[in-house]
Amino acid sequence: MGGGLLVAGTTSDAGKSVVTAGICRWLVRKGVKVAPFKAQNMSLNSFVTREGAEIGRAQAMQAAAARVEPSALMNPVLLKPGSDRSSQVVLLGKPVGELSARGYFGGPGGSDGPGGSSGASLYGGRREALLGTVTECLEELRRTHDAVICEGAGSPAEINLRRTDIVNMGIARAARLPVVVVGDIDRGGVFASFFGTTALLSRADQAHIAGYMVNKFRGDVTLLEPGLAMLRDLTGRPTVGVLPFAHGLGIDEEDGLRVSMRGAVRESVVAPPHGADVLRVAVCAVPLMSNFTDVDALAAEPGVIVRFVDRPEELADADLVIVPGTRGTVKALAWLRERGLADAIARRAAEGRPVLGICGGYQLLGERIEDDVESRAGTVEGLGLLPVRVRFAREKTLARPVGEALGERVEGYEIHHGVAEVTGGDEAFISDGQGRGLDGCRVGSIWGTHWHGSLESDGFRRAFLRRVADAAGRAFVPAPDTSFAALREEQLDRLGDLIERHADTDALLRLIEGGVPAGLPFVPPGAPAHPADAPAGERPAVPAQPSDGAADTTVNAAASDAPDQSHSFEALEGGTR
Repeated sequence: MGGGLLVAGTTSDAGKSVVTAGICRWLVRKGVKVAPFKAQNMSLNSFVTREGAEIGRAQAMQAAAARVEPSALMNPVLLKPGSDRSSQVVLLGKPVGELSARGYFGGPGGSDGPGGSSGASLYGGRREALLGTVTECLEELRRTHDAVICEGAGSPAEINLRRTDIVNMGIARAARLPVVVVGDIDRGGVFASFFGTTALLSRADQAHIAGYMVNKFRGDVTLLEPGLAMLRDLTGRPTVGVLPFAHGLGIDEEDGLRVSMRGAVRESVVAPPHGADVLRVAVCAVPLMSNFTDVDALAAEPGVIVRFVDRPEELADADLVIVPGTRGTVKALAWLRERGLADAIARRAAEGRPVLGICGGYQLLGERIEDDVESRAGTVEGLGLLPVRVRFAREKTLARPVGEALGERVEGYEIHHGVAEVTGGDEAFISDGQGRGLDGCRVGSIWGTHWHGSLESDGFRRAFLRRVADAAGRAFVPAPDTSFAALREEQLDRLGDLIERHADTDALLRLIEGGVPAGLPFVPPGAPAHPADAPAGERPAVPAQPSDGAADTTVNAAASDAPDQSHSFEALEGGTR
């Protein structure tokens, strides 16, 4: 069996995703065959693997860092928020149900989403079954790779939720993994966070905490060293790295619009426009926004300015308005109308000013939505800007299509329940290259497509931006040599550089190869052992065989409906990240 390591964090957004990716890139550059893994993830940013499985986009990014093809094994449980208190559960890449937080804990509150059933009837044995599922996925990766770098979720010290944990100490103990805890010093209080995280874990859990890693440090590291020495004296554990604050990383984020706004700023290339003008892109910050990484490729273009907006007046100077994907199409449609953004978009259409709808955004630009699946709102009138009628199917479309648009090759991925019937329009947006439409449509300067990721195709992106510039009357010229794939590779190499230059790589290798160190001291007071908390190293009793619908699913409280997309976490160890 291959080596392994779990990267946990003192909080959500402490830097687990980037550290995991950085370790993967550092290892693969050393010739190590490495894979990423996250047992359970909550995210509205997802990706479709080549075999048609849906996983968290952060794990797809980490797979790219490891230079391996993404697989459902890397993220066996994905939770996609649909409201404040319910999530769609994706198990081994396929949606199996819609459950509430109360349903997860065995009380009433489960809902009958696609493939789902009541939460109360699903409770028995769920933790053991899910822990078996994720452990078997991890073991398969370890059998086929030299090392697997696992990412935890939120904090492992959510002591009220330890009994349901399958992503932090639950998987660490089941798979006998050493754990490195990452803390964000930019937030302050990192020493208290490291000590408190350790001291709140049970004795058996603490036995796996092998070290700490400081993230986002600014200044002279020698000033930090006395604190690191005291932390080692207090806990008996070393700090295995102090990573400096790095600007402009711009990697795929898991969730939270606040995070993505920072991501958009980071991704923007500080370079003058190639032509005389810039292009301004306004992205409507709809509720439950999904795959907002679609705009990253635009933000990577010199002279393209991307911002997220939630007021109609913010569309006035935009050369292109994007209505992005959303996990709640009908809810997003109502939000646009309440905010006055729907009227502003309609005025743009009447004036011939460019608008692009992607996935859920494409659906709500149409004439009509029949939704008895996602919102169960029945028939709802859309914005009527595209001749499209959408019917929500219970089976989700998951695909990695290839086509042609504006004379250029386009690759993308599809994740949607909505089935679009195009009844007119000037042309299909994406064709098969022989005149037959594959997806979407165009009416004047209004475009719509179900394909996420299409703007990452460099030739198509440049052709599309030229069309937008012409329609907007801007003297903008796309740079002829921007390669989004190359830029992403550069960013992943920067993550690898951070680990190689600022982490104790010898200590990391010892943990990955040697496993949990012996004799790690107990830090009082520690949490009492819970009856459901199995002894360290014990294999789960229930095999990993998902059977009837959502029977093996877990659920958490979901994302807020507020435009900032912050998530509330009530029911699952560590929240989402």
